[in-house]
Order: sequence, then C-alpha cells, then structure tokens
Amino acid sequence: MTQHSRDLSRRRLLFGGAAVGAATLLTACTSNDTPAASTQTKAAGDSAGNNAPGKKVVIGFSAPAADHGWMGAIHANAKAQAAAYSDVEFKEVDGGSNSEAQRSTLGTLIAQKPDIIVVLPHDGKEVNAVALQAMQAGIPIVNLDRAFPDALASRLVIKGDNYGMGVSAGHFIGKQLKDKGVANPVIGEIAGLEIPLTVERSAGFAAALATYGFKVNNRRSAEFTSDSGQREAAQLLQALPKIDAIWNHDDDQGIGVLAAIKQANRTEFFMVGGAGSKLAIDAIKADNTVLKATVTYNPSMASSAISLARLVAQGRGLGDLTELQVPKEVTLTSETITKENASSYDKLGF
Repeated sequence: MTQHSRDLSRRRLLFGGAAVGAATLLTACTSNDTPAASTQTKAAGDSAGNNAPGKKVVIGFSAPAADHGWMGAIHANAKAQAAAYSDVEFKEVDGGSNSEAQRSTLGTLIAQKPDIIVVLPHDGKEVNAVALQAMQAGIPIVNLDRAFPDALASRLVIKGDNYGMGVSAGHFIGKQLKDKGVANPVIGEIAGLEIPLTVERSAGFAAALATYGFKVNNRRSAEFTSDSGQREAAQLLQALPKIDAIWNHDDDQGIGVLAAIKQANRTEFFMVGGAGSKLAIDAIKADNTVLKATVTYNPSMASSAISLARLVAQGRGLGDLTELQVPKEVTLTSETITKENASSYDKLGF
C-alpha cells in the first residue's frame, strides 16, 4: 500500500467514525428516550427543607373584617401558620369593612416596608392600585382568594376553584336527580355577593347541569351572611312551590337558608352547600336535614398563603418541585363532602 492510499484509507476511517458519531448525537438529540439531565429533575426523598428555618422575614397581612365564619377562619389560620415559623414576624393590619378602609391601612403597611404582604381584598378591582403600588416599591404581593385584575399587582395568586365549586355542585345534583329518574327537575340556586368569584361559581354550576340536560329555574343573590341567606331562601321557596334541588354557595349563609327552609316546613328537595364549614359537615353526617353535601372552598388557603409568602420572601422554591422559585399561581381543587366521606373532612371544618 502506498503512502497516498494509506492516507486516503485513514481519512475514510475518520470520516466514517465522525459520521457515526454525528448520527449517534442526532439520535440522542431527537429521541423520546433521551434521559433527563439530573439538574432538571428532583431526586426521590429530596423534598425536605421548606420547614427548615431560613432568613427572618416580615409578612404583612390584610383581609376584610371577620364578619362571618369563613373570614374569621382566614384570619385565624394566617396568624396560626405564621406563628408556626420561628423565622416569620407577622404584621396584620385591619382590613376594615370596605375597600376604602383596606386601601388606607394597606398604605400604612407598605410604608413599614415588610418583606412581603398577603392580601385578601374586599374587591380585587378596587384594591388593585394599592397592590400595584406595593409591587412597584419592591414588596411582593401574595393575592389570596379574590384576584386582582392586573397581573402585575401580585407575585403570586392562591385561590380556591370557584368555577370548580359550581361544577362539583352541579355534578352531584345532576347525578342524584338522574339516578332518581327525575326528567325535568326544578333547581334553585342561592348565590353570594355578585362579585367575579360568584359569577364563576354560577357559570360552573350551569355548565355541569347542562351535561345532564338540566338548568337553574330560580337564582337568588345573598351576601355570604346568614341573614341574607334566610331572606333570599324565603323568597326562593315562595317563588317555587315544588323544588327538587338547591345549591347554596356558602355554608355561613346556609345557616339562614336552613332556617328559612325549616320555617317554611319544606322537605321535598335536597340541598348542596359551599365551603365546608364544621356545622355543614356535622349536618351532613347526621343526615337529618335537606343538606346532603357541600363542596369545598376551604379557608385553609390562608395558611398556605403564609407558607408560600415565607418561601417567596426567602427566595426559596417548593420542596417537591424542581424549579428554584414558588409558582405564580396556585388553585385549590373543590371536593364534594357527602355523608360517606364527611369524617375525613372533620379536620378541615371551620
């Protein structure tokens, strides 16, 4: 073999090896079997650490005055969760009875420059500007429950699934009526305050009922209070001489709804509640009223909001997630509490 032929053979060998290497690399880049980089996965058992003390942070908190059970639990849960951490200082300001009062006290809180603020607004639209002011001042806002319309007004939103509440209630009622063979049921709905979350709940309820060919025959708007629930339920019962099912959006206003039903001596229908109060869970377990189920919208979200705010302020992510920072939005699922599973929800009753 001449020197020229030896060089040619060597080049062919090198070229062939390079081609095989490139093909292997191309296959590795395009194959669905490509192993994930260890830096983009979370090892099993590597989720611990979020409860370990970090840098000390000050968490501000503002929510409407505790004028009923659900809101009272929001305040109590936030305070208790903050107290569980040795590295958290909790500063709560009076959220007052309306948006104007809340805007004023939030302004005072912002001037004190906490590390982060958790806000449950009276109305997201009316408190949006103050939240935006805090964000622009470098104070992250954790938006609890009632969302701000401006995405720039918060670092994180944590809320219940309002649409999902309606869906859960609608499917429970729809299935019960279908199983009973009721073809054209009369369905009542007692909603809460006409704010966006209530509109979402009603939309989910109507959508779920529609899958069974059902619709709401009479819808009333209460105000998340027992008195307003009793007032609207009395009018609903008067308007509908026969009813097959009712969805009441809120267990606190449900106290008044049940009082009106008892006063009217009506028992021909069944009812589904909303939120998951202790009273409602106990009544469902006892099974001696028209209330047969409730769909959750639990104030435990305030506890979770404080925990997430702490991590955001400390620059930490969620232990079970791979990402370095806490997600932008958390929506809790709405579960259906019935006589069969009520005992499991005792610990979450408020």
